[in-house]
Amino acid sequence: MTTLTRQLTRLIADKPINAHDIEIAQLFLLDAAANIIAGQNSVAGQKLLKWARGIAPEGDLDKLDVARKAFLFGGLCHILEVDDLHRASVVHPGCVVAPVIFAMAAGQSGRNALTAFLKGVEATTRVGMAVGPEHYKIWHNTATCGPFGSAMAATHLLNLDEDQCVHALGNAGSQSSGLWQFLDSGAETKHLHAGRGAEAGVVAAQLAAQGFTGAPDILEGARGFFRATCTNPPVENLLNAPDLPWQMHQTSIKPWPSCRHTHPAIEAGLVLHNQIAERLGDVSEIIVETYQAAVNLCDRPRPNSVYAAKFSLQHCIATALGRGKVDLGSFDEQARSRVSALANKVTVRCVDAFETPYPENWGSAVILKFSDGTSMRQQTDSAKGDPDAALSAEELTSKAKNLLEFSGIAKSESLINQITDMQHDGPVPDLIALLKSGL
Repeated sequence: MTTLTRQLTRLIADKPINAHDIEIAQLFLLDAAANIIAGQNSVAGQKLLKWARGIAPEGDLDKLDVARKAFLFGGLCHILEVDDLHRASVVHPGCVVAPVIFAMAAGQSGRNALTAFLKGVEATTRVGMAVGPEHYKIWHNTATCGPFGSAMAATHLLNLDEDQCVHALGNAGSQSSGLWQFLDSGAETKHLHAGRGAEAGVVAAQLAAQGFTGAPDILEGARGFFRATCTNPPVENLLNAPDLPWQMHQTSIKPWPSCRHTHPAIEAGLVLHNQIAERLGDVSEIIVETYQAAVNLCDRPRPNSVYAAKFSLQHCIATALGRGKVDLGSFDEQARSRVSALANKVTVRCVDAFETPYPENWGSAVILKFSDGTSMRQQTDSAKGDPDAALSAEELTSKAKNLLEFSGIAKSESLINQITDMQHDGPVPDLIALLKSGL
């Protein structure tokens, strides 16, 4: 019997790639690069850079091996909570696959690198769609499913054959891990998840190139990934609809720097802000209706850190309603204090109208009740940045420019132009140089 891993490898190898696929991959890679560079301008980012310089020969980041570079890029990419997300798998593919591209392929063919990116995103999201909702309650899908995508991208860059790819995915799957426990204390573990997800795939592919074997049935085996981490997984999703467009086309780009589960309600809140500017002081109660996963992760009435605030529906909705914008400056102590009175009026609840279509659709409604007994309601069925409400190429480029300017680097246009030129087979830019001199 042909294993699921081998079938997935063949499915991805056989998918045709057209010019539009390459163009979309370039835009997503630009978004990931901007997140990586901007991530260094953060407390957690500075810790990661200090660690990396401490282990690099002579403190030179250029001399880090490619696996450690991938780890560093992955951790930085996920810090600001404004990287991409694939709805059906609840995986952030960019922060585990793009680091492989920038670590392994700097200076190499841009089109080949974009092909590797497409394949890596396909692998991690297909595995993610197959784990089921129970997995997500304990396991962080980006961390557990990410190594499959980073390994797939790395095997393409190393030009490995089918057997080697199966071995790489087997060993990548055996390294899968990542628990949500960090949310209870607001720890910085989530960045580690992205870094390890990227690094694990690189190591697995490098070993496969040396003939190092991995479990061919790592997914479905009696002591494999699904059995260990999933309850009633929809395994059919792994190989379903092979002729559909690449999963990259079903991936969302975040417009706001907070947990994606907050975004449908943020969008509704921003619409309401424009309607109630004169009545904000009369709001007596705010109800957020959403799906259960958003409640589980983001029902956090009193966030006590920047990171916790990014996972707080109460804070995010109060910010959207009160300020009319949610940006990188919306989460520090001063920002939290500014909207705390409004946030205290927010109640979050799960309703069937949004639970049933999740995760194919991520929706929310915000209901405002006023002291005079009147109320208003605004609903969002697909958040801005989702495939059915996609950001334009101009909006994506503008977002990247804003992130790069936030990082403090000079000449942001240069990096944007380099990545844009990758679709015409320009070389992959060297991001390490920007981390060395960017701040």
